[in-house]
Amino acid sequence: MLASQVTDVSKGISMTNKGEFMQITKSRRYRAAIAVGLTFAFLAASCGSDSEGTEAPTTEAPTSEAPTTEAPGTPVAGGTLRYGVEAETDGLNPTSSAFAVSAYVMGNAVFDTLTALAADGTWVPNLAESLTPSEDLKDWTLVLRPGILFHDGTPLNSAAVKANFDAAYAAPLVGLAVRPFYPAENAVEIVDDLTLIYHLLDANLQFPHALRSQLGYVASPTWLAAAIADPTLNQAPVGTGPFKFDSRSQDSVTRFVRNEEWWGGDVWLDAIEFSPVVDPATRLELLQNGELDAMHTTETESLAPLRADESIFNIIDDNGEESFLMINSVNAPFDDIRVRKAITLATPRLEYNTLFGNGEARLADQRFTPESPYYDETIKQEADDPEAALALVAEYCAEGLLTADGSPTCTDGKVNMEWQYTGPSDVGQRITDLFNASWGAAGFNVLNQELPQDTHIQEAALGQYNVIGWRQFGAAQPAQDNVWLLCRTIGGLSLNWPRYCDETRDSLLLEAQVAPTQADEVPLQKQISQNIHDAYTYIFLQHSVWANSFTSAVHGTCDVKSPEGVALACAINGSTAFTSTWMS
Repeated sequence: MLASQVTDVSKGISMTNKGEFMQITKSRRYRAAIAVGLTFAFLAASCGSDSEGTEAPTTEAPTSEAPTTEAPGTPVAGGTLRYGVEAETDGLNPTSSAFAVSAYVMGNAVFDTLTALAADGTWVPNLAESLTPSEDLKDWTLVLRPGILFHDGTPLNSAAVKANFDAAYAAPLVGLAVRPFYPAENAVEIVDDLTLIYHLLDANLQFPHALRSQLGYVASPTWLAAAIADPTLNQAPVGTGPFKFDSRSQDSVTRFVRNEEWWGGDVWLDAIEFSPVVDPATRLELLQNGELDAMHTTETESLAPLRADESIFNIIDDNGEESFLMINSVNAPFDDIRVRKAITLATPRLEYNTLFGNGEARLADQRFTPESPYYDETIKQEADDPEAALALVAEYCAEGLLTADGSPTCTDGKVNMEWQYTGPSDVGQRITDLFNASWGAAGFNVLNQELPQDTHIQEAALGQYNVIGWRQFGAAQPAQDNVWLLCRTIGGLSLNWPRYCDETRDSLLLEAQVAPTQADEVPLQKQISQNIHDAYTYIFLQHSVWANSFTSAVHGTCDVKSPEGVALACAINGSTAFTSTWMS
């Protein structure tokens, strides 16, 4: 976009703790071609799926554009917002369901969180009135706002919050992100009807950020109990949020209607209808044809037509998740660092970015973008060196090693491996063809496995993969990504997906989350980034570019505020709030 086409407006910028800017743009041209794309998912804070690319020549300049604002207006009640999400979710119970981006955007309609992310990257109270640490940062006292009711009339109180925590702690999947950080007994202590204390295993100055995501959603304890007896109720959530559940037809439409008695004030929309549209080209076409009012996407081919359509308002940001390939470090042959390094060197990163980056996203070398204070300019992602990969493969295969089931790790001098990706996806297949050709020429026999998104996540948690495409990291505060990196989150089911354990890295992660200032934290995060690089468990490809896009009939999405009137982040990756959204 030309500089003359945008106007800087401070209201249109939200800043994360990473020191980066989310910028809001409204396109000023006519509709362009519709593109085919590849989707990802994330679990809990954010996790993955396939991989997308970046264009090498664009690595110097940020993807986010100078902000503009939509035309001001007076909110009016009414209208049904039709929102196209990238995938269906298996359930809408925050204590037990695997929340990917689609579940978060739906969850924002029906649930409120205990804390929220301010536009400047700090946390602010939301359902909570206050959150205060002990001197050692291991115990946090939370006081709830009085007089709030769930949609079924159940009061929001300490017992309700504890019931949600206990359910999440006990859940097979969600509990993976909870149990490693709290004691087995008395993790949450009720003080009185509106006061409770969280007891942590580790000192954590950044703990309040944990309560603005899935763990911070609070569901009716009455509904939670009923859903245990009747799991179909996991599809019919009951929260305190601005919208009430109305109906749900999976893989079709999930509908929420306005909560006329929302504790936070006026809600403008009559209803929101979420429809999963897996193919990003189709999602874009539906938006442009007026069959959707809003959508999200990370598919870079969609960005040019989104910008070019003057009827569409876009929130475009690359300050969140990173896209990368991920390697299971436990199973042979990739338990050997030589093989992990070989597949890294064999990956055609530049060609991938040329073919699939579309000039929109930036190459990623690490978890942080160059604007972040935590970015280490000395760390560069290795790739595009097939000759070096062949040498490592030859050295490894000469040893004649076997897998755990006795199968050879190499055949005909090549390493045997499986590549797993989500589908069906046209672009996913094109990416697979590219990787197959490059990896094959660099000494790998590749078996491809295409899986639905939910199965893809489950296989990763179980460690049933060699190499997969993924999207993750990018938390506003880096400590929130510790769950993906610590040794303690490795198990039969793991959230440390590569299952790579390094006690030195663990010490750095725990030290960083209690750093009193950003200046104290920066050198620790840089050491962590170097450790991640040297382990060869991630092959960073790009900083994912999220577009949250709305037709000209949709207004006010970025006017969202906390109960005390603090401006909140209007978009976090692919999810937005709806409390201030209205339609003309």
